[in-house]
Amino acid sequence: MNTAIAADSVHSKALPDLVSKLLTARQESLVLYQKLAAMKPFTLAGPARHRLRQFQQALMDYLALGPFEVYQALEEQPADSPYRQARELARQLYTRIAWTTQAALAFHDRYDGELSEPALAQLDRALSQLGESLATRIELEDQILAAVRHSQAKTQVAA
Repeated sequence: MNTAIAADSVHSKALPDLVSKLLTARQESLVLYQKLAAMKPFTLAGPARHRLRQFQQALMDYLALGPFEVYQALEEQPADSPYRQARELARQLYTRIAWTTQAALAFHDRYDGELSEPALAQLDRALSQLGESLATRIELEDQILAAVRHSQAKTQVAA
């Protein structure tokens, strides 16, 4: 039996594919964030609970792609890799990115499980704080992603 296995970019560990996955997950999270934030006032009986759950899942997926896939793939690059500069930048920025991860995890934990009226009353403020943290994360990630793209462009020109 001769079966050809096609490369699937969704499951690929190639750095450019991981970057694409990260950007897709980020976009999905941001869209759901906006949809949730627009549902004010938040009530226990309203659809906000469902949207909050959707957003939390998308947020966790997005957060996991950074450190567990993209940054790991950068760390696994050989010392003479064209991605060396991107790896060094990721190392420099990782602590600040990890801080934003902790802020997002705290948000997730606070709004996981059963919701109360007092918790929902604070949701708007918590979303605002989370939004600021995500904006910082995106700025930092974009610096790394630009370095990855620059490395790819140099590699393609050299080839």
